[in-house]
Amino acid sequence: MAEKKLTFEQAAARLEEIVRQLEQGDAPLEESMTLFEEGTALMKKCTTMLDRAEQKVRKLTAGPDGAPVEEPMDKEGTV
Repeated sequence: MAEKKLTFEQAAARLEEIVRQLEQGDAPLEESMTLFEEGTALMKKCTTMLDRAEQKVRKLTAGPDGAPVEEPMDKEGTV
């Protein structure tokens, strides 16, 4: 089965839902294992997306010598 394309926000929301279901503790073992596997895959997907975003930000903020350049943020949290 082809993996469904999810945005970071969709994946994070589904992961939160899975955590809530597992924390309730009322799912049968088989279902809990399936949820755990799905959650693990979603966590990996979110981590990968965050890593890629960080790499892109670093690339975009690299100085002339290639070293990252820190830019002060304004009050709204933007550069």
